[in-house]
Amino acid sequence: MPGKTKITNIDSIDGLFKAFESLKVLIFGDVMIDSYLWGKVERISPEAPVPIINVQKKDQRLGGAANVALNVQSLGATPILCSVIGNDTEAKDFITLLEQNNLSTEGIIKSDSRITTIKHRVISGSYHMLRVDQEIDTPINKEETILLIEKAKKLIQEADVIIFEDYDKGTLHKDLIAEIVKLAKEHNIPTVVDPKKRNFLHYKETTLFKPNKKEMKEGLKLDGDLDNISELKSSIDLLRTALNADTILVTLSEKGVIIANSEETHHIPAHLREIADVSGAGDTVVSAAALCCALNVNHKGLAELSNLAGGIVCEHVGVVPIDKKMLIAEAKRLNVQVSNS
Repeated sequence: MPGKTKITNIDSIDGLFKAFESLKVLIFGDVMIDSYLWGKVERISPEAPVPIINVQKKDQRLGGAANVALNVQSLGATPILCSVIGNDTEAKDFITLLEQNNLSTEGIIKSDSRITTIKHRVISGSYHMLRVDQEIDTPINKEETILLIEKAKKLIQEADVIIFEDYDKGTLHKDLIAEIVKLAKEHNIPTVVDPKKRNFLHYKETTLFKPNKKEMKEGLKLDGDLDNISELKSSIDLLRTALNADTILVTLSEKGVIIANSEETHHIPAHLREIADVSGAGDTVVSAAALCCALNVNHKGLAELSNLAGGIVCEHVGVVPIDKKMLIAEAKRLNVQVSNS
């Protein structure tokens, strides 16, 4: 189910990335701020047996669904975030970060009943020492849901693909998901899902569903060994039936990804890399997959490019968007074959 942008004869990596530039992507999900304290540990506290970190640098970055927006933007497309944040100091910081990154604020709703999610990470060198979260993860209320649906009705007119980026923080819930999928079908727009446990089986009739192995095992309440490819393929068939989804793309960490629909299955191995941090890799995978999905790219090419993108961002400490030039160069070097014929 390709999106509204009509692109023909994509048969090269350069052609694919050129086509990405014409795409508009709606992203529904949980947004947050990733806060970092970078420093050095040289002694233990006299107050308690804990290390003292001497802070050398502070940083705030867009996280959650907002990191997906950054990845979509880095790949050349135009993202529009749709989410609910608090009406607090952190919300101002979040809006500032969107503006600094040239991202639209049109789909963002502020609510007095919620707080803006922020994850504080304390890092010494490349060692992740501590994370402190402030959040509300209860589902958004009826009024907030109605406002988000109204945003969807307005913004969907120009969209080529919709991403659901679920972090179990409450923005997405069963009724909202069903309404947006219904809208997408009415407008012939593909839907791509990066799920979490709470809503796992609520994403009915979506175009591409991208769990990782752990999410799949928990979501389907499986006891089997998903490291066994044969058993994994059977579980994917079970999941496709349960969701009535077109395509399932499962990320397998160091074992790569597997993509399957009713006609074909491909297992794409991971590439050997110096892994520094896996944070945000799933955001990158779903971003690349969604853009390929909007252009009706062949399933093996979609999986190979998404797998490659996720591996590249793991070479960096912290949550960072994909480097498009590096991805293009790697895709060419590895002779990734893409087409939409």
